[in-house]
Amino acid sequence: MPTYTVETTYRVPVYRQRTYHAATPAEACRQAIDDDDWSNNKLDYEAAGETYVTGIWLGVDAAYSGETVPVPSHFDETIQRKAAQRRTDAYWLARATAAIAKGEAIINGARDPEEPVVAPRPRHVLAELQEDCVRDQIAAIVETDPEFASLTADAVSDGDIHAACVSVAANIDLSEEIGAAEFRAVIAALRAAERANGG
Repeated sequence: MPTYTVETTYRVPVYRQRTYHAATPAEACRQAIDDDDWSNNKLDYEAAGETYVTGIWLGVDAAYSGETVPVPSHFDETIQRKAAQRRTDAYWLARATAAIAKGEAIINGARDPEEPVVAPRPRHVLAELQEDCVRDQIAAIVETDPEFASLTADAVSDGDIHAACVSVAANIDLSEEIGAAEFRAVIAALRAAERANGG
């Protein structure tokens, strides 16, 4: 039976309470955000977050040194899992766009955008490279291709499959297929408009 080293994490809020003199609540909040003095900070253990997995490695005491194993998504932090769920309706798309703009402002040390952020046009996924589908095909290839006769399907680790999928996704050129799909969408949209206008 394999042995794994698993790193788990939980977040504990750090807070401080300090008085600021300001003309408005917004100005007081800005002063608090810009204040770098955290000498009187406190940890709020009562509001600690959930425990989630931040890393897993094959072997005993193998953290950051052993073979990395992909963390199953349902052990991610809930906020990360929620962020990964795709929504396509305009309401959620607008909220996501505003959140991204706010996040970029935080990363760049800038203030939040004051103007409403315009959501980008919807994008549509044409294909998805799924690691479990790659795994399903490995046994058939090993059994039929003499080049891999020395291997068994079990010899291919999940890490091997993950790395291979990342490499293929980064290097494959699907421009012709995307161009053909865009052209078909153009024709379909023109025909729909023609029908709507009684043509």
